[in-house]
Amino acid sequence: MDFYGTIGPACADVKLLQQMVEAGMTGIRMNLSHGPLAVHKDWLALLRKAGVKKLLIDLQGPELRIGRLPQPLSLTAGQTVRLGAQGIHCPAALVHSVQPGQTLLLDDGKLLARVDTAEPEALVCTVVRGGVLQSRKSLAAPGADIQMPTLTAEDKENLAIAANCGVTGVMLPFVRGAEDIRSLRQALAEAGAPQLKILAKIENLAGVQALPEFLPLVDEVVIARGDLGNAMPLWELPRCQKQLSAACRAAGVPFMVVTQMLDSMHTRAVPTRAEVSDIYNAVLDGASSLMLTGETAAGQYPVQAMEYLVRTARTAM
Repeated sequence: MDFYGTIGPACADVKLLQQMVEAGMTGIRMNLSHGPLAVHKDWLALLRKAGVKKLLIDLQGPELRIGRLPQPLSLTAGQTVRLGAQGIHCPAALVHSVQPGQTLLLDDGKLLARVDTAEPEALVCTVVRGGVLQSRKSLAAPGADIQMPTLTAEDKENLAIAANCGVTGVMLPFVRGAEDIRSLRQALAEAGAPQLKILAKIENLAGVQALPEFLPLVDEVVIARGDLGNAMPLWELPRCQKQLSAACRAAGVPFMVVTQMLDSMHTRAVPTRAEVSDIYNAVLDGASSLMLTGETAAGQYPVQAMEYLVRTARTAM
């Protein structure tokens, strides 16, 4: 079984990475939504020195995200905020696709806004659930049909150098169907890296519904519960996770479970009972790998989080 962390400022240190490897970490994820592979030469050197054997890159793909902010933005309920021109940068496809009344979920649903007015180049919104918004956080518009390309120009630049950077696998966000996988396969072939594994992230209802058609085309499925939990009432997410796990098992395709596995360990040295139960059950369901995201990238206890992930999982194996 594989255990992945996510590299970020909290663990970008050789000693910490070595301790995570000693705890059982077999690989690490690099989220390229926060910067291209070419600017992370320092992180790549740290990973090699620490002996991290597997490196997954998480592409931008058709995911919606806000742009870069000069500084974190505190939003309060009832506040008016603009997305688009003269406001918080967001993809033009979003601005042109949604109507007044549309709800928008930011940062995996931590913040919620409602579109009041759809201008030609911006959305005027009211904050319903406030919080602190940081650069490049996720943005979801449940129910809206927003056409985004499978790969961005930056994704293709990252793929061109991926093999030379030691990348072993590529995670494609928001897979909508078999055509997305074929597009990535073609891009990898053009980049001279057809050997890299493809991990399809299930993050929306289109991906859930299309799973049977692209299961034979991927090396691993990623049940990414952050945005997937925005695509449906949250109380339906556990059932969906179980159904996806069963489909992967039946097809003999490995799958990974990710998002908020140990979310409380951003700030606590010990996880909740519910979190360790979640890990244990994911292994019982047949997960081939588990991944920590913010817990290691930005949390206060990256080594301890990896220890809890590995030790809990191994009790279920």
